[in-house]
Amino acid sequence: MPVTLTLAMIVKNEEETLERCLKSVCPFVDEIIIADTGSTDKTKSVAAHFTDKIFDFEWCDDFSAARNFAFGKATGDYIMWLDADDVIEGDNAQKFCDLKKTLQKNAPDVVMCRYNISFDENGTPIFTYYRERIFRRAANLQWQGFVHECIVPQGKVVYSDAAVSHRKEKENGRRNLELYQKTIFRRQLVSAREKYYYGRELYYNRLYQESICILEDVLTDTTLWKTDAIGACQIIYDCNLALKKYDAAFAAALKSFSYGLPRAEILCRIGDLFEMKRDYKTAIYWYEAAINSPDVSKEGGFLNPAYKTFIPYLELSVCYYHSGDKNTAKIYHNKAKEISPRHPAILNNEKYFR
Repeated sequence: MPVTLTLAMIVKNEEETLERCLKSVCPFVDEIIIADTGSTDKTKSVAAHFTDKIFDFEWCDDFSAARNFAFGKATGDYIMWLDADDVIEGDNAQKFCDLKKTLQKNAPDVVMCRYNISFDENGTPIFTYYRERIFRRAANLQWQGFVHECIVPQGKVVYSDAAVSHRKEKENGRRNLELYQKTIFRRQLVSAREKYYYGRELYYNRLYQESICILEDVLTDTTLWKTDAIGACQIIYDCNLALKKYDAAFAAALKSFSYGLPRAEILCRIGDLFEMKRDYKTAIYWYEAAINSPDVSKEGGFLNPAYKTFIPYLELSVCYYHSGDKNTAKIYHNKAKEISPRHPAILNNEKYFR
């Protein structure tokens, strides 16, 4: 018997994007489960065009509880999750079809798929990372975390190039931060992961010093995932940079190396510090290190491929130009131009080379 695949979603007031999402998965899913957490628009009516398995879930400030509820309604051999502003684009529908055919043969417990969450002016993904996407129902894996929920990959884990694109239509604003603050009012944050993502939300809301305090504290917790520790160092760097505390930013970047291989995102940030000081020779060293940094995409964490290509190319062009080596500067300019020819920085630099 062929493997069956259920799509299980939680939604609220998603009438503008839900149809696009559900249409994109029709070629390969066998069942669609919709858990509505309190829509007041036409979300349920849109969903009804694709499935009759629509359930109400009373919202309790806990995304994991809602997702576990939706997963509990699934009957397929495997379960896949999406958000309403996710979509399967281009040849990825065929990749998911092919992936589905291999599930029975390989019988993985978890399938990690690419998640494209930011795009350039041509629609090409520039920020992508692997995310746990499909699960064997019999493994009974559970979502954890009331915000920024996840399922910790375990058992047999495989990686797929099939990608989901996150085409965000609306901003959540302070929603996640407010959820954290409501929870903190009732109880302490327990897990290192909860504290880490709370620190990130403080940063997103420009509460830089508060973010630094939380993240520096969580780095002392030995249960923090190594990839999250690297992410914490990166956020601490960004907070200190915003506060113009450049030495503290540099220290945070260097600290990340104690948790794993240097990542391009960190290496470019160090290059930026030296470029700001007009120490172009040292900046060139760090930007070139970013280009040659190892591929750590399967280690987890938030990765932006542009930090291995477009960004260091662009900055190396500037550094070599100011160092007097205009020939090398032009080489790196052309490399960056090949990736994003209409980028404002490329158009501006064209004037100098002309």
